[in-house]
Amino acid sequence: MGTERWKQEIALSYQRSALKLWRTPLDIDKFTSPHGEVHILKARCKGCELCVHYCPRDVLEISDEMNEKGYHPPWAAHPEKCVACRLCELLCPEFCIYVVEVDERE
Repeated sequence: MGTERWKQEIALSYQRSALKLWRTPLDIDKFTSPHGEVHILKARCKGCELCVHYCPRDVLEISDEMNEKGYHPPWAAHPEKCVACRLCELLCPEFCIYVVEVDERE
């Protein structure tokens, strides 16, 4: 019985936390999300897919084409979703991916 009670408490806490996020902030007009442009050096890529799996916005996908090494490098399937978090840059063991922050006002 203790386990069931614990499961119910966890379910209730998740429901409570979800209810707190239901509204849009009143000052949302004052802030903008940054936008990034992903650049991939395809010849360096070894196809580890770390950038694809850990991208929080699902910007990258593995391409069908192969590079000179015989690996499938990623490509920016949804570049408009990039918020320049640079997680793909940090995770890439071959340093073949970088992000440039783009100014939205241009």
